[in-house]
Amino acid sequence: MATSPPHSDAQLLPAPEADSQLSSLVYDMLQQFQGAMESMLKMINEIDQNSTGIMEEMEKCKDSALERKRTLEEEKERFQKAAYTVLDMLNSGD
Repeated sequence: MATSPPHSDAQLLPAPEADSQLSSLVYDMLQQFQGAMESMLKMINEIDQNSTGIMEEMEKCKDSALERKRTLEEEKERFQKAAYTVLDMLNSGD
C-alpha cells in the first residue's frame, strides 16, 4: 500500500504563485543578509581604526614610561653619588 506524502501549503498553491513567494522570500533573505554584512563591515572598519589608535597610544605610553625610567635612573645615580660623597666626608672627618 503506497501512501501519498502529506500536502504542504506550497503544494496547495499554484506553481507560479509558489515560485513567486519563494523568490520573494529568497530576495528578502538576501537583502537582510546584505544589510547585515554591510553593518558588520562598518563595525570591522571601526574596530580596525580604534585598534590602530589604541596601539599608537600604547606605543606613546611605552615611550613615555621608558623615558621616565631613564630619568629616575639618572636621579638615583646622582643621589647615590651625593650620599657616597657625604659618607666619605663624614668618614674622613673622623
